[in-house]
Amino acid sequence: MQIDQLLSRYQAGERDFSKADLSGADLSGADLSGSNLNMANLKGANLSEANLSEANLNGAILQRANLSQANLTNANLNMADMGFANLTNANLTGASTQMTILFRARLSGAQMPQKESKE
Repeated sequence: MQIDQLLSRYQAGERDFSKADLSGADLSGADLSGSNLNMANLKGANLSEANLSEANLNGAILQRANLSQANLTNANLNMADMGFANLTNANLTGASTQMTILFRARLSGAQMPQKESKE
């Protein structure tokens, strides 16, 4: 999928981009809040400063993606592969991260989701 096509479809109100191939895409600063990127290929994509709050990234491939300073609040990152991703200063507050792969991800300054206490 071409970047301009994705952004114009998003602006028109479409939110379902599941299984889209956006590997290597430059989406820095893009507003994709609330979008469905379930099982999307974002390997090596530049998502720095992107707004992905409330986005569904369940099972997405984000290996080596640049997510520095990205807004991932309340995003669904379950089973996402974020190996070697740059999450420096990213905000993951409230994000769901069950079975998320963070192997060698850069997490410096990232605001990570808090585990709920079992009381």
